Amino acid sequence: MRLELNPAQLAFQQQVAAFTAAEVAPRAAAIDESGAFPREVIAAAAKLGLMGVTIPADQGGAGRDYVSYALGVEALARASAVVAVIAAVNNSLVAEPLAQFGSDAQKDRWLRALASGSAIGAFALSEEHAGSDAANQQSVARLDENGYVLSGRKVWVANAEVATVLIIFAATQPGLRGRGVSAFLVPADTPGLTLTSSGESLGVRGLGCMDVALDDVRVGTDALLGAPGEGFRIALWALVGGRVAIAAQALGVGQAALDEALAYAKTHEAFGQPIGNYQAIQWMLADMATDLDAARMLTLKAADTRGRRNEGVSSEAVIVDSSMAKLFASEAAHRAADKAMQILASRGYRRGSVVERLFRDVRATEIYQGTSEVQRMVIAEHIL
Repeated sequence: MRLELNPAQLAFQQQVAAFTAAEVAPRAAAIDESGAFPREVIAAAAKLGLMGVTIPADQGGAGRDYVSYALGVEALARASAVVAVIAAVNNSLVAEPLAQFGSDAQKDRWLRALASGSAIGAFALSEEHAGSDAANQQSVARLDENGYVLSGRKVWVANAEVATVLIIFAATQPGLRGRGVSAFLVPADTPGLTLTSSGESLGVRGLGCMDVALDDVRVGTDALLGAPGEGFRIALWALVGGRVAIAAQALGVGQAALDEALAYAKTHEAFGQPIGNYQAIQWMLADMATDLDAARMLTLKAADTRGRRNEGVSSEAVIVDSSMAKLFASEAAHRAADKAMQILASRGYRRGSVVERLFRDVRATEIYQGTSEVQRMVIAEHIL
């Protein structure tokens, strides 16, 4: 078994790392402090193909494999979890399902723009009572002679503040749960669609999260993504790729926490010597490094499996690998951030420190796109 990256993957990883060091890391603290969507940084990331990493080149994307995508997200997250999540939403939750399920006309209208970053996409699935239970959609889409009329409310929709188009999920057959949900491509400027603030979040500040109100939003039948009643399947398909990306994001944040802890342990002295000389600190660093390396192996395995989904890899393997990667990487990264704060002590606990930001950012990876509890349910269902 060979575990090395191939030359193209390694080159892309290095390219993104150089970009993040020059363009993202210097702005990460300001993005967090202001909570403003980082438009200029995202525009620069788009020039590297980071808004459509796996989308074929002839459709406006970078045409890279899924392992490269995971590497790119990890590199972004080591500098800024916010930038990594914005890119992951546009890639995994909007561009990829559009490429997989969209009609030729829908692809012509939206895919190139999304993959190139000239348009930004949002994924509107969550509702007040449809988070972990995503099949419990209360938003409805009523069909009449002129098309569909959407009504309802979505919450915590990342990228919505600047989105050009949203994939909105609504029940076309209320009462049937997942079997009655459909997906719609809705331009953000459609009459009846309004945005309100989702409120302040603890971490990953700057995602452009908004609640989306649908007040008799009218769209044509050509807005339907996939077939009627196929929306929940599309959402689950997209979330599998999204979980690979969140695993990579968590890994990047966890690695950044380890980097901060290592640098501090080598330079900060107590009782006449660097604290890295003490076994109490060494064991924490050893646990962090081991945890993150294990998470990296699961994440790259999940990315490889997802990338080979059209090569005979079973859908069950893709689902389980992505859930295992997301579960383990998010919790490993949380442990790494916690240990980094313990090692830096008051310097890490101080508001505005890098470790304090990482500690807040990483917590979300255990919640969005399927909580850790949901991942355990998914894994258990398949292994049983």
